Amino acid sequence: MIFACCTLSMAAQDGIKVGFLGASPDIMDFAWAWATFGDDDPENTPDESSNALRQSLECYRTGEAQPDGFTITVDRKAGYILVQSNHDGFINKWEMCYWNMADKKHKLFALCVEMSEGGMRMNPGQYDGLTFYRYNNATKRMKPADMGIDVQYFNTSYALPRVGKDIIVTHWSENGREKWQTALKWNGHGFNR
Repeated sequence: MIFACCTLSMAAQDGIKVGFLGASPDIMDFAWAWATFGDDDPENTPDESSNALRQSLECYRTGEAQPDGFTITVDRKAGYILVQSNHDGFINKWEMCYWNMADKKHKLFALCVEMSEGGMRMNPGQYDGLTFYRYNNATKRMKPADMGIDVQYFNTSYALPRVGKDIIVTHWSENGREKWQTALKWNGHGFNR
C-alpha cells in the first residue's frame, strides 16, 4: 500500500479531478474519482486492490450484481462507503468517508484499506493503509493530505465513521484476545487524540 500510495501521490501532484452532478460531490463521486484516477495514462496499471474496488463501485453505479464474494454499503447521506470481499475467510475491506472542513472551502476524503482473517486484524498487507485527500471546492480536485496521524498497522485497525465524525482506532494485544479502542476526534480541521 505504501508503494501504491507513493505512486498515486506523485501522480496526483496536480490533484485528482472529481466529477459530479449537482452543487457538490458526494461520497460516490470521491470514491469513483480515486478508483479511476490515471485511466487516461497508458503506463498506469491499477494494482489488484484498486482494481477490485473499482469493479465493485462500477457494478454499484450500473446496477449490476456485485462480484462473487463482494458486498457494498453506500450511504450517500452519511458520506460513507464500505466495500468488503470475503474469500476463504480472508476479508478485504475498503472503507471511505468524507468530512466538510470548517473553512467551507475544502472537504477531506479518507480511504482505509485493511485485510483481516477470522475477525482479527492481520499484519498489514501490501495494500493496507489509511490515506487522506483534501478536496478544494474551487478547483474541484483532491490532493493527498498529511493529517499528522501516526498510523500504526500491526495489531491496529481504523474504522471510518458512518455515524458521527471520529475515527475509531482498535488495538489488539499480541495474543489477539484483548482489544481496546481510542478515537481520533474530528475538530473541523483535522483530528485530536
